[in-house]
Parts: sequence; structure tokens; C-alpha cells
Amino acid sequence: MLALGGNAAAEQPPLKLGVLTDMSSLYADVTGPGSVVAAKMAVEDFLAGPHRMTRPIEVISADHLNKPDVAAGIAREWIDRDGVDAIIDAPNSSVALAVRNIVQTKNRALLVTGASSSDLTGKACSPNLVHWTYDTYALATGVARAVVESGGKTWFTVTVDYAFGHAMEQDIKNALKKSGGTVVGGVRTPINSQDFSSFLLQAQASKAQVVGLINAGGDTINSIKQSAEFGIGAGGQRVVATVLYLSDVHSLGLAIAQGLQFTESFYWDLNDGTRAWSKRFAPRNSDRYPTALQAGVYSATLHYLRAVDALGSSADGKAVIAKMKELPTDDPLFGKGTIRSDGRKLHNMYLFEVKKPSESKYPWDYYKVIKTIPPDEAWRPLDEGGCDFSKS
Repeated sequence: MLALGGNAAAEQPPLKLGVLTDMSSLYADVTGPGSVVAAKMAVEDFLAGPHRMTRPIEVISADHLNKPDVAAGIAREWIDRDGVDAIIDAPNSSVALAVRNIVQTKNRALLVTGASSSDLTGKACSPNLVHWTYDTYALATGVARAVVESGGKTWFTVTVDYAFGHAMEQDIKNALKKSGGTVVGGVRTPINSQDFSSFLLQAQASKAQVVGLINAGGDTINSIKQSAEFGIGAGGQRVVATVLYLSDVHSLGLAIAQGLQFTESFYWDLNDGTRAWSKRFAPRNSDRYPTALQAGVYSATLHYLRAVDALGSSADGKAVIAKMKELPTDDPLFGKGTIRSDGRKLHNMYLFEVKKPSESKYPWDYYKVIKTIPPDEAWRPLDEGGCDFSKS
């Protein structure tokens, strides 16, 4: 737990932030302890800047074990017993959707930085949440368009079987249809799989030009490694990771990951602002550089604190989220942006390609920018999402 604030704040009840994350399983490297570090850095940077808040600020954390029922139980206990004002991160879309219900019922704030289902600003939108870092629509649209334009028109999908995978699969199908591609087959896989051999054999037998991996974290690492072992790329099929994180590339190594193209919202070496922050972050995260999801925690937490400060209270979660939407966003990691009425945070996305080993000049030098995707191209139009309370 982190508690920050001056002596005058000691008599006031603290503003409590709960980082609900994956500390022990397939998303621990991309969120986990690094997300807690990022939240604490946001608190420190907020308090170091101009503000009126005199309350202490506490950061607590818990491991949801990738189980929606566990996550919902933690969220309920945090709010009812511990007085948590905002829940942050929530990697795993099933977890985020379960916590969304608790947060809305109890009128707290949910800052979704780790989950990606576009339903969070669509049919499952809530006036009590902001969806910050990315979503399946933006990830699918960027990479599908790029791959189709380079000749990869027929796809076989290997999809993790839970909310994120289902949402991403549908967004991939929609993006391919718009771009002139098609899904010719697919298979669903359990989350946290160790053996992808039977699924990859089906992909290989399909003769599709592209094997689209619709998974994340440890599942992406395992499926990419095993696709290399099966010689899928060498056989002429193209392996595409629809979600790829910096920590995944670090684990795979450039020799295996080189040439992969993917869409993402943040890279530590993108500009002076991202570099400066990342070099502060890494020593506090076992010398591991930040993923986009960890950057999202920092950015969303900082903006939340600014909104609470402007409002003068954290008691009404819906009101804080409304204030977050009212205030323009600005930080060194995502630059200037806005939050739409449905809770969608708008900023640039990027099409990246993993460098060849010979192109990497220093530690964690893994990506090159292929294309900057502006917000009006990256994100699903507001009137297509189906959010019941948002207005164009």
C-alpha cells in the first residue's frame, strides 16, 4: 500500500485507489506489479504538481486470478469495507465486465486500462467507467487493414475462448470485410494454454494466407513459439499477432518475433516524453520497460486525480467520470486527447513492426513505427457502438 499526503491531510479520510490486476498468471508481465508501480508514480507526480487536494492518497492492489467472480468479490469488499473510490487496470475483459457491474451499482469509478473488449464502450458501456488504453476495435482495424493491403486476404483465427477473444474475433471479421479480406476458418482455445499444437495444425491445414492469433500475454508467447516450431511461417503462411506487448517481444526474442506487425497505443521509445518517463519507471519494475497497459494505468490515474481535484470530491463516481470527460487529457505518454461520451479515451494508435536483431541498437529497442493512425481512423464511431446513454 502507498499512502501519500502532508500532515494536514492526516485527519481526512484517504482517497483510495485499487489496482485490480493479474499478479500471478499470463498477464502478470504486461500488467501486474508494473501496473501498481505506474499507479504510484501517477500519485507522486500529481502531488508534485499544482493541486488543491489535501487528503492523503492510498494505492492498494489485489490479484484477481483471471476469475470474474473473484474480481467481483474483491471489488465489492474494497468498496464496502475499505472505501475504495476507484478501481484501476482490470486486465481480462470478463473481469472488467464483472467489476463494471459492481462499480456502477455502488457509484464508484472504474478506469479500464488492461481489458480490451470494445463492448466496454458499446453494449456494456457505463457512466461510471472510462476505457483508456486500447480496445479490440482499434487493434483489429489497424492490423487487419495493413495485412490485407500487403496481400494477406484469407485468415484462419486462433481465438482465446472468453470475452476478449470473442469481441476481438468479431472486430477482426468486421475489419477484414471492410478491407476486402475474409476469415475462412477458426478455432477456440482455453485461456492460459500451454499446448497449441492441435490448433496450429488446423490452421496449417486450412491453407489460409494468414494465421491470426487472437490471444494475449502468455498465450501469445506460447502460440508464436509453437507456430515457429511447426514451421508455419517457413511454409508460406503469415502469423499475425492481433495483440502484442513489449514484454512478449522481450520473452520471445527478436530472432523469433522479428517482422511481426501489430497495432498499439504506446511504445516507451516513441518520443522524448515517453523515454523520460520509462527510464524512471524501469528501475522500479525490475529493470523491465513499460508495456502500453502499464502506461495506461499511469495516464488514466493521473487524469482521474486531476478530475477529483477539479470537482473537489470523489464521493460520486459518476460525477468524477463526467469531469474526466469534460477535462482535456494531456500527459507525456499519450499526449493530448479527449474522452468521448461513451467513455472511450481518444488518442493516436500506431502500427508497429518488430525490428530485426540487426536493427536493435540498445536494450528494449524492439519496435519501429510503420504508421500513425489518428483517432478518427483508430476508434469505432460513436454511433456504431450501441452505448445506450451516449450521444453524438
